Amino acid sequence: MQRRRFLGLTTAGVAAAATAPVLTGCGGGSGSGGEVTLKVVAADYGDSAANSSQKAWEKMARAYEAEHGTKVKIDVKVYSWTEVDKRVAEMVKSGDAPDIAQIGAYADYAADGKLYRADQMLSIPTQAGFITSIAHAGEVNRVQYGLPFVSSARLLFYNKKLFDQAGITDAPTTWAELKDAAEALKGIGVRTPYGLPLGPEETQAETMMWMLSGGGGYTDANGSYTIDSTENIETFEWLRDKLVAPGLTGPGSPARTNRQDVFDAFTRGEVGMLNGHPTLMQQASGHGISYGTAALPGRKGKSRSTMGVADWLMAFNTHGNREQIGDFLDFVYSDKNVLGFATQYDLLPVTTTVRETMLDDREYKSLWRFLDELESAEFYPSDKTSWAAVSKLVKEKIGSTVVKGGDPASVLGEIQRAADAMENAGT
Repeated sequence: MQRRRFLGLTTAGVAAAATAPVLTGCGGGSGSGGEVTLKVVAADYGDSAANSSQKAWEKMARAYEAEHGTKVKIDVKVYSWTEVDKRVAEMVKSGDAPDIAQIGAYADYAADGKLYRADQMLSIPTQAGFITSIAHAGEVNRVQYGLPFVSSARLLFYNKKLFDQAGITDAPTTWAELKDAAEALKGIGVRTPYGLPLGPEETQAETMMWMLSGGGGYTDANGSYTIDSTENIETFEWLRDKLVAPGLTGPGSPARTNRQDVFDAFTRGEVGMLNGHPTLMQQASGHGISYGTAALPGRKGKSRSTMGVADWLMAFNTHGNREQIGDFLDFVYSDKNVLGFATQYDLLPVTTTVRETMLDDREYKSLWRFLDELESAEFYPSDKTSWAAVSKLVKEKIGSTVVKGGDPASVLGEIQRAADAMENAGT
């Protein structure tokens, strides 16, 4: 698995950095000397029209244009997470890739030679300013193509009012305790004691969290897929038999339940527990929900690690606007903009200076626990060119493992065989 590292560049990484050409905006793309419109496609972090990321990006775009005159215009389109990857893929396939995309995976585009390297676009201070471990997660063969945009970690969220009513005094630290808490919540009529979103929106995240808490994961220490490991199979058997079958995950099928559906239900007071990221704090508080957070429960104790996520910016070389792209990205990664976006959506920053700002300011105390959890968090294997396709398979198939009659060994084995075949084919 891709574990966060805070050790700086490896020796090989230093050597690569020393020998790689560093291009910091010199030389122009196809739009040099004339007016250029940069097309930006991004994902939405909001939960309503009122706090849509479209507004945040528009604010950055208009501020950039105001500072830099009329030669570069920024055209931003924001889509939901359920469609943004597909939209970008369609644009790339049609030969009209956006100049900048903010989505979940970059490695397949990098492998196809469609992206600029970080050192071809960013100024040296901007590239050096990323938290080292997250920057490493954006590398393919030690070359950075993915630019971390925001990061987050996952914790267990629970409704304090419902816990009090059910007589639950402490957050669960083991699966057995989680099951006991869910049964107590069901006993007082809670609609969804534990929210288990294995629908198409972000199945790969809930899957990874449960794999980690069961001692498994998508990959081993060497980066090889271990999707059908004994630990992973036993994890989904436990979910099927101990949570879903007794009706502890609510009235709907987890296979058709999306993350935002569960988040929305939590803000209505209908969910007792769920795994969540920092944005849920804002959504819950905005609806008057008193909540607590805790480390993810594990098979026999606190999970050895949680899931860390970095969402990625990448720049396509289709239209050749390298200089303009780099200049705009330097603006996007200014302290003001990084802090502003992270604060607006209760996400975690990707730059060292903003991380230190948050840790030094009690205004951001609610995020400290998430920042601490990132120290041992593990990431998606985003550096694998097969990951986008494997993630798609997980979204399509994992939900079936926990329904009545579901066969985790068969489903995980099918995904494993497909992943191995893609790896062997160099996909």
